[in-house]
Amino acid sequence: MSDTITPELVSLDAPLGADKAAVIRSLAQRVVDQGRATDAEALFADAWKREQQDETGLPGGIAIPHAKSPAVTEPSLVFARLAPGVDFGADDGPADLVFLIAAPADAAEAHLAVLSKLARSLMQDEFTSGLRAAATADEVVHIVRVAIGEAEEEGDAAAAAAAPASAAPAAESGPRIVAVTACATGIAHTFMAADALTAAGKKTGVDLVVEPQGSSGYKAVPADVIDAADAVIFAVDVDVREPQRFAGKPVVRASVKAGIERPEELIHEAVAAASDPHTERVTGAAAAPTADAPKESGGARIKRILLTGVSYMIPFVAGGGLLMAIGFLLAGYGIALAHGDSGVNNAVYTLQNYALWNLPPDGLIYYLGAIAFEIGNISMSFLVPALAGYIAFAIADRPGIAPGFVAGSVAVFMNAGFIGGLVGGLIAGYAAYLIGKPVVPRWLRGLMPVVIIPLLASAIASGLMLLILGAPIAWLMTQMTSFLNGLTGAGAIGLGIILGLMMCFDLGGPVNKTAYAFAVAGLAAQTPAAFHIMAAVMCAGMVPPLGMALASTVLYRRGFTTVERENGAAAWLLGLSFISEGAIPFAAADPLRVIPANLVGGAVTGALCMAFDVASRAPHGGIFVFFAIDPIWGFIVALLAGTIVTALLLVALKKFVGRPVAVEEPATAAVPVAA
Repeated sequence: MSDTITPELVSLDAPLGADKAAVIRSLAQRVVDQGRATDAEALFADAWKREQQDETGLPGGIAIPHAKSPAVTEPSLVFARLAPGVDFGADDGPADLVFLIAAPADAAEAHLAVLSKLARSLMQDEFTSGLRAAATADEVVHIVRVAIGEAEEEGDAAAAAAAPASAAPAAESGPRIVAVTACATGIAHTFMAADALTAAGKKTGVDLVVEPQGSSGYKAVPADVIDAADAVIFAVDVDVREPQRFAGKPVVRASVKAGIERPEELIHEAVAAASDPHTERVTGAAAAPTADAPKESGGARIKRILLTGVSYMIPFVAGGGLLMAIGFLLAGYGIALAHGDSGVNNAVYTLQNYALWNLPPDGLIYYLGAIAFEIGNISMSFLVPALAGYIAFAIADRPGIAPGFVAGSVAVFMNAGFIGGLVGGLIAGYAAYLIGKPVVPRWLRGLMPVVIIPLLASAIASGLMLLILGAPIAWLMTQMTSFLNGLTGAGAIGLGIILGLMMCFDLGGPVNKTAYAFAVAGLAAQTPAAFHIMAAVMCAGMVPPLGMALASTVLYRRGFTTVERENGAAAWLLGLSFISEGAIPFAAADPLRVIPANLVGGAVTGALCMAFDVASRAPHGGIFVFFAIDPIWGFIVALLAGTIVTALLLVALKKFVGRPVAVEEPATAAVPVAA
């Protein structure tokens, strides 16, 4: 394994920019200049995405921006001692010691362990004092390499930093606490929080054992230690792995950064929770906090739960819908029609009566089309059960999945459709959560998540759907379907405008996903209105990236940065493939001009799709599923109109609204970095 840090990756007392974005970009460029990464902007984007999740400034003038990125070819540490310091979000002021930790996306465990040692060393005063006193880059490299175990000689401080967190010697009669730390990347904050909690446990006389769950894996705390613990601390930004191990224990939840900045406070809270019969207890689902901030509001929680269900549902729909589209391509649309009086469609009839060695009269291509269509049709039948199952999962973790799937299947049986799946999933999830909340004897804990919770929650949720809720929801779905099927003229065009606006507002965010979920849910009904809605949604979702591509690479190149022009070139393919996220870089850089342009173009496209009665039998794929779109000319006209409107409006806004942008950057301009 090559050196993780070299003198060329060190900058001492040189200003690298006025803000943290400039500093991170400068350090990313240095990694590329040393041949350890391929794309400085991509590495910066990955590190900046992590920074947006939670600022990486820490008390004591330290900052550790970090990322795992496909652009990185060799694990690297880049160090800057800044003069003056730069604000990285720490409460006590700017950071003057900054490490950019850059790891490949598929970094080996050995590499991740080395990078994690660096993060732990930052908790040692001797280490940071040495960095501040270092006179040369070589001296910094030696200090860091000793700390991470790459140098031949190792000081006591480095050995202590590299040691795994373990039980702290404490008073025999003192409280016993178990803690779990985990961050989004599992490289830095995970281990810094573990060390901070361990040190605080020693200081306060608490017997505390920490389990850092990092990217390089984790060593589970022994079961007997958990059983003996009085309370649990979850200092995490992601889900705790195997949370059922801690079931029944009083729990204190916080962000991983809180574990670094106020470990003693968390320990005091855990000690208090151990003697409080009303405190929260682990139920087998250890959801991560969104931030070290006020508790999630009820509305935000419901939105997160529903979007979780939608995100897990979409693969069933996308894969199944494309297979159905391929079936239409190979066998024609008649493959979906009923076969005489047999009670099944032509695809099922073909598969029941023919085989590869006994082909139907229409030949091999027709037979393969029947196979593709029926596989897709079966996949689509999981739409509502998967939605309900993973809504319940978002509420109650794994014990909620089975009750949710059953409630979703009951919704299908009752013809309650998409809304029935939503309601059934919510009931199943909350039933599973409440059943698992009481503290039960130890001998019963193992049965709770696999037998008792699924049994009772399924009975409650599905029973309510069958006895009370299913019929009214089915009636509502029937009325809604009739209303949509009856939309013509101005009504249909108005719906197209609304769907177009939703698809182009947040580019893959909650509003976009809501419109998309509404469209794909309707496909299961196989009605003309459902096909029209799907076409409007897909066509409008293609407009933002195509509009950005047209504006930045053809109409007004000098109004965009070099990076934006490169993104624009890529956006052509992304747009044609119906990947709305291709416009996100433009919206992030100039939201007040890009988003309005997208909205107008999307509204135009949605309206025209409805006006032309365009129908799509495929839920994804963009122009590449042209064979499932009818009439294809209407789809293309609507797409071209929206793209051109978006591009022209964006160019006009850039020229005449706000400060004009004039950019003629060299494509490979390196960020100047002082040694």
